[in-house]
Amino acid sequence: MASISPELAATVAAIVDGGSLEAAARALSITPSAVSQRLRTLEQQLGRVLIVRGRPATATTSGEAIVRMARQVSLLEHEALAELGVAGASGRVSVPLAVNADSMATWFLAPLARLSASHDIDFDLHRDDQDFTARLLESGEVMAAVTSEATPVTGCTATALGVLQYEAVATQDFMLRWFPDGVTPDALHRAPFVEFDRRDGLQRQWLADRGIDAQGLPRHYVPASHDFASAVTLGLGWGLLPGVQLTAALASGSVVRLGGAPITVPLYWQQWNLRSELLDAIAREVAAEARRVLS
Repeated sequence: MASISPELAATVAAIVDGGSLEAAARALSITPSAVSQRLRTLEQQLGRVLIVRGRPATATTSGEAIVRMARQVSLLEHEALAELGVAGASGRVSVPLAVNADSMATWFLAPLARLSASHDIDFDLHRDDQDFTARLLESGEVMAAVTSEATPVTGCTATALGVLQYEAVATQDFMLRWFPDGVTPDALHRAPFVEFDRRDGLQRQWLADRGIDAQGLPRHYVPASHDFASAVTLGLGWGLLPGVQLTAALASGSVVRLGGAPITVPLYWQQWNLRSELLDAIAREVAAEARRVLS
């Protein structure tokens, strides 16, 4: 029966993490030719291409399965050695997580800070839209993710965290300039809004709820959650703010509501289905913070 060497699997993961064979060689303290030989050996054993040799090097679908295996083996090995009290096994462990930008900006970092005070963890955060973070679980890039997908990724569990609520707001000066007669369809066709990036559908959804197609409307792209909120509160355009950002901006009087029903985004915690005390501890802390902050 075919078997996969953990050492060879770890080499594939190192290539993906570093983006090249040379970077993997530095991380593993071996030569690039040794990395290439390990990769070739595993590809020949499995009869599959595992890495697309590009800039950066990326995993094929088969390679993603190997990367997931490598990360799982590394995590379980770390916990087993720690539980056995093996000398030198108390080193730090890297835990890659995926999270949407608004969660990272408003509530997600607090539980990680508490965990880092009691565990030797190096968090490796991957930021993406909540509709896309589950893809990073599938690829093996991360061990857990905050996602809008309720259906578990294969090999993962999913737990509801709560709802992130958004409302459309703008500054008083912006309202006076662009909406002097109210937030009418004509005014919304002229007033610029702020979008996070080209995959951000929140403002477009809010407009669609009012029968307005966002295609061709003026907009600004501001691809960072804190800067997005700043752009709205400075009057660059109107936009939807979430949770803590919304509460703070309304309380300070820097913005006012445009009106209409809030847009809600359900969030879920998905993680690998492993018997891992560390992953479970992260899940508990994240869920506790979500219960405190999210609707």
